[in-house]
Amino acid sequence: MADGGSAAGDLRLTNCAAGGDLGLTTRAAGGDLRLTTREMARFAARGFLRFDALVPEALNGRFLEEAKARGLAGNPPGTPLSACYPGSVVREILDLPRVQGILTSLVGPEPLFDHHGVHFNPPAERLEAKGLRVLAQHTHQDSTVDPRIGTFDLQLFYFPHEVGPEMAGTRFVPGTHHRVVSEMAIARYQNLKGQQKVVCPAGTLLAMHHGIWHGGEVNRGERTRYMLKIRLNPTVPQQRLWNTADLEDATAGPAPIFDPGHEPADPESVEVILCRPEPWFELDTGRLEYMNRIRFWRALVGDPSFDADYWWSRVENRPGTPTGTTPAR
Repeated sequence: MADGGSAAGDLRLTNCAAGGDLGLTTRAAGGDLRLTTREMARFAARGFLRFDALVPEALNGRFLEEAKARGLAGNPPGTPLSACYPGSVVREILDLPRVQGILTSLVGPEPLFDHHGVHFNPPAERLEAKGLRVLAQHTHQDSTVDPRIGTFDLQLFYFPHEVGPEMAGTRFVPGTHHRVVSEMAIARYQNLKGQQKVVCPAGTLLAMHHGIWHGGEVNRGERTRYMLKIRLNPTVPQQRLWNTADLEDATAGPAPIFDPGHEPADPESVEVILCRPEPWFELDTGRLEYMNRIRFWRALVGDPSFDADYWWSRVENRPGTPTGTTPAR
């Protein structure tokens, strides 16, 4: 999985101005601002969704002023998010209708505040002039070993200003969120196939599964880089919280497998999305990632019989026992 090449050779810039690997572009019909089924499937498969320039410029400017002037007051863990940030521009950002739709789809209508961090990275040249050694943050998975399957925390990453390639925003590895590791155990991995770093316009939000592997990059730009991360906990079962009006249409059902002559009728069906590999997948344990995704989707839709490409149906074929009871990893 780890790749020993240079950072320049391995990093894919997630450049929203060029329409890069955004993860989603559509809204549900009828004005519902929650996620669609296909968007939710992409989150289940890749562990993140990205929303470019979602926060208006006026709010971005006010956030930077507030962060620089007096910082951002925290809250005790377990505080309802609705009670957090009174009088702060962050409250206005979280109350944006589209942001509310995203949060409701992933962690429900009344999530709890876990913690936040205002990350600011001065230009490396300024720090090196002071004799300081500047290093990228180690690759890590937040918190500690977390074996939950059907329940997850959400990490909201907010970039209040434009982040160019030289500023090197957060790097992350899509699809790693189903790997259960101990936070620092993956610190030795610095360049992995398919990893991305955030290059984006002001006001971009990334919604990430708590388990995704990530780290901060060295800022080689000319200005300080700011980013706000908020971790949220659900208070309701995370089952069908998104707009499921398109669930039936987005689900293709059983289809031939290992058949070179078969083309899926819908190349963006839930099944195709869940079985689309990441660059770091290989032919052995990469297949286990498909199974992790399918099991996660079963929890999200509340259907223990759901399958894609027959991965779970095959190993669960034990007559006389209920489906969905095969041990996890």
